[in-house]
Amino acid sequence: MFAQTAQAHVPVAFAGSGAGTAPLTWGQKAIMQDMRETGWTHNVSGAHPVPPGVTVEQVAAEFAALMARHPALRMRLGDGDGGPCQVVSATGETVLDVVDVPDDADPADVATFAYDLGHARLLSHYDLYRDWSVRMAVIRHRGVLVHRVLTIDHLVVDGTATSLLLADLGLAGRPVRRVADPRTVQILDLGRREETPPLRRVSDRAVRHWAEHLRDIPPLTFGEPAAGGRQGHRYWHGRFSSPAAYLAVRAIAARTRTDTSRVLLAVIAVAIGRATGVSPLTAKLIVGNRFRPGFAEAIAPLSQNGVLRVDAADTTVDEVVARARRAAVSAGKYAYYDPAQLAEVSGRLDAERGYPARISCRINDRRVTTRQAADVGPHDDPVTAERIRRRSDETFLVWDGPLDHLPEQMFITVEDQPETVYLQVIFDFGCFTEEQAERLLRGVEEVAVEAALDPAAPTRVTAGSAGG
Repeated sequence: MFAQTAQAHVPVAFAGSGAGTAPLTWGQKAIMQDMRETGWTHNVSGAHPVPPGVTVEQVAAEFAALMARHPALRMRLGDGDGGPCQVVSATGETVLDVVDVPDDADPADVATFAYDLGHARLLSHYDLYRDWSVRMAVIRHRGVLVHRVLTIDHLVVDGTATSLLLADLGLAGRPVRRVADPRTVQILDLGRREETPPLRRVSDRAVRHWAEHLRDIPPLTFGEPAAGGRQGHRYWHGRFSSPAAYLAVRAIAARTRTDTSRVLLAVIAVAIGRATGVSPLTAKLIVGNRFRPGFAEAIAPLSQNGVLRVDAADTTVDEVVARARRAAVSAGKYAYYDPAQLAEVSGRLDAERGYPARISCRINDRRVTTRQAADVGPHDDPVTAERIRRRSDETFLVWDGPLDHLPEQMFITVEDQPETVYLQVIFDFGCFTEEQAERLLRGVEEVAVEAALDPAAPTRVTAGSAGG
């Protein structure tokens, strides 16, 4: 963007407690499996404004203190028995990158530059045998710090852990705990605990739950690839946003006395059934696992795939909401397990049924800041057809570009955007036509609105279709 920038590297020394070596955690194994299957970095990265008056020295001191407080940020990979392990260092040195942009640059262009740097680091691969898991940069314009770019490797954080670290730095809207919770587990202890008999039994129960869902699934959730792709590419990512669906989902949640996550799951299942004929839907649901003792504020990747099945055929949308709620509770209960153990059981089931099979639909509600507002925020006016109509003009669907590869046929993420149902989506257009994919996404709004205005609204999905 700029013809010339200057970059300096400020050394940041740190020291902290909790050093040692331990096996990888189940969450780390799950992330590494995702990295292998997708080829993506899975980094967490973004740019944040710097308050007026903050100096490079202050940011460097905050960086050092952050590394000292959290052993997970001092973790690198080592070689253990049979594969990688985690190694947390007591001391070390990293750098704070200070990037100077031209004085005559427009502030809006500087903000774009900071965003682009965050995005570039999002896509940069770490070598966690050598690199520290956190990178930090500040952008300086006209002698003043204006933006900070923070990038963290997914092997040490999930969405909740990232929010906790941002709060620790004063970059999020939630207060930092002043008294540490003594139950909070550190990343090395977590890896050790997961090798003990009590947690091995937790994994055993979870894998048995998975086996019940995997035993009779088809080779792929949406059938074998048949179409040629879109514009010469099979995998495409896009965005769908619907403020009208947001109003409708909130109304359904209030009426059915559940939360918006369960309603969205049900609405998506119905929309999938209408567009593809697949019902019941067997899908992977990303679960945070934060409800377990000592996990709420742990700096560690704790999210793993749960598995559920939702039948949307020959019933009402409200009934599917009830089914989705029950299925999601079970998925959450059995989403903490050793991925290596699940892989062994999956291979055995493949041999028993006589063909390899996998669940190729994944759903992730990763809202953090907006979920609570959607669930418990004030409901000002009743949801009416007129109110929905006024917001429906704001609905949009765009395809942003192709991807080289995706292990799923469909991946839907509910994003943290206020007052809208905002979906980041990836489709395999070898299995969906473009018309099918668009009908599915616009069907999310259609199903939600129908059910918001009519408690008896039918799903219009027929039994006996090609479900998993």
